[in-house]
Amino acid sequence: MSSEVAASNATQQFVTRIGERIRALRKQRGWTVQQLSEAGKVSRRMLTDIELGQANPSLATVDRVARALDTDFAALALPESDPAGTDVEGTLVWQAPDGSQALLLGATQNPRAELWRWTLAPGGHYAAEPDRPGAQEIHHVLAGRLTLALQDGPHVLDPGQSAVLPSDQEYAYRNEGADPVVFMRVVTGA
Repeated sequence: MSSEVAASNATQQFVTRIGERIRALRKQRGWTVQQLSEAGKVSRRMLTDIELGQANPSLATVDRVARALDTDFAALALPESDPAGTDVEGTLVWQAPDGSQALLLGATQNPRAELWRWTLAPGGHYAAEPDRPGAQEIHHVLAGRLTLALQDGPHVLDPGQSAVLPSDQEYAYRNEGADPVVFMRVVTGA
């Protein structure tokens, strides 16, 4: 199986998983699609497509819907724990046509924190929407050169460097170099 087909299958598994979980949580609350649509600030059509596994929503859209359901992104995105303790590579939750991708590796319950591994192809970028007030991210660059585009200007990290940023602002990840950027990301308070 080619890596492109495997990534496509992983993306479809992610889309199906979050759709099923969103529908189940919505029904547990006794909400209509319209009620969740309004609470999550997402169109009714998009929410229906998400629930049916027919849309690949942005990370920010999933996060807004999760908050409306009093849960979080990781609870919707991660597969059920494997009782055998089998190691997993992570859950592919975002992929761009250039091969850039984001893998959610795991999450803690209390306090809530998410561990991610991101890869940005040369010229790759990801624009994030602000998280909840007080949310933070820690970034650690493994390879390449990561540019964090922040409201107060760009912040560049080389391999081995780390930074903490408040993620309750608009920000973006960019690879302005010729080599792929690989970095770890820990999210708290989102």
